[in-house]
Amino acid sequence: MATRPILRFPHPLLRTAAAAVDQFDDALAALAQDLLETMRAAPGIGITAPHIGILQRLMVIEIDAASGVRIYVNPEVTSRSTDITRHVEGSVSMPGVTEEVERQRHVSIRFQTLDGAVREEEAEGLLAICLQHEIDQLDGIFWTQRLSRLKRERITRRFEKLHT
Repeated sequence: MATRPILRFPHPLLRTAAAAVDQFDDALAALAQDLLETMRAAPGIGITAPHIGILQRLMVIEIDAASGVRIYVNPEVTSRSTDITRHVEGSVSMPGVTEEVERQRHVSIRFQTLDGAVREEEAEGLLAICLQHEIDQLDGIFWTQRLSRLKRERITRRFEKLHT
């Protein structure tokens, strides 16, 4: 297992939709482990395969040790609440900058496990926010696209200043 390099904003793969996983094998499990180690090293609480340049629908979330590691293959949101919440978000691909984003308070998702079993899950609070954030990434929607144009331009300038 290894820590992998993370693509940096504005890499074009961060705005490219990932393909569905169709091989549930040891290579997928190894990739999930690499994602976990890469996310922890970043540090972050969520990461997708596209963050490391692999366009597959695989993501790992670890909000805290008590919640444990969650691995999602081919996740999709099946329903969203109408209630909105605001939360400060960022990305392992855009370190050092954050901004408040609006998301649905509650979501239901369908996904597969590393062995291909289909599961459903409901989430609210921080887990719901993380799920929406990472599924957006798998769909080729970078988190800054959820901001107003003014906020997006401001955060991009801030990031460029930090990393030049």
